[in-house]
Amino acid sequence: MSRPAIIIVAVIAIVTAGTGVLLHAGTSARRDHSTPIPPAGMVFVPGGATRVGSNEGTPDEQPVFRANVKPFFMDVAPVTVAQFRSFVKATGHITSAEQMGDAAVFDVAAGAWRLVPGASWQRPFGPTGLAAPDDHPVTQVSWHDAAAYAEWAGKRLPTEIEWEHAARGANDARSPYFWGDHAAQGPDGRHRANLWQGNFPAFNTAVDGYLLTSPVGAFGASDLGLTDLAGNVWEWTASWYRPYADREEAYSPGISSERVQRGGSFLCHDSVCHGYRVSARGHSTPETASFHVGFRLVKDLDRN
Repeated sequence: MSRPAIIIVAVIAIVTAGTGVLLHAGTSARRDHSTPIPPAGMVFVPGGATRVGSNEGTPDEQPVFRANVKPFFMDVAPVTVAQFRSFVKATGHITSAEQMGDAAVFDVAAGAWRLVPGASWQRPFGPTGLAAPDDHPVTQVSWHDAAAYAEWAGKRLPTEIEWEHAARGANDARSPYFWGDHAAQGPDGRHRANLWQGNFPAFNTAVDGYLLTSPVGAFGASDLGLTDLAGNVWEWTASWYRPYADREEAYSPGISSERVQRGGSFLCHDSVCHGYRVSARGHSTPETASFHVGFRLVKDLDRN
């Protein structure tokens, strides 16, 4: 989405209060004696070949292509508000939204996006709105903010290919969702993701338990041990948004170029946004901050 226009886990133990998310060692379904032990709060994502995209998806998810992905470590969950606060305290970082003086919020009553003065990572809806809960994903952070956090943390943003490879279980699973083929509310009645229920944008019944963002890990994890791969918040990636057909071509980003986001958000409803599919792509200009976009990081094995 451009500015000012807004274009719309094996068992795990997760601790989300205070400093963030921890994954107990030995929990990955793929763990064996040769599997590298991931840093705290991360999981090992095996390398391999993945077909990226979907022939049943939107035009920007086509054509499907095969990519070879090296193994890497990935954050169990999106970066939380508490974790981002630690970064700000340590570095004095001022976010893009704070510098610009406003950020994007979806006005449900009006059914439209607007820039809200004073909206920031601490109060995503503006100065008079509720404070962001510590165990929820941090939002109102631009790509630049995510990149700055990554540098401080000694990590990096994933490419969109790495993100999709991880969401497909690192085994080229072809289901549309990371949990399989059925809808977000499975046959067992359990909700797999924080999405919009009801009639968008008229009303959200929130039958999944959350009207807005949810605590990281609230909907369980993938076979690899990754949470929040669908819904809750979109996640920034390192990749520039461009047609797959042009991916091998040289690219010089311009002022209106956009970075890819993955995973969908709590605003996703099938009628307007099916962004929680593993192949779905979102995109915004790097300086854009929004109340439904966050990020998670990865780390190369040789940097462990």
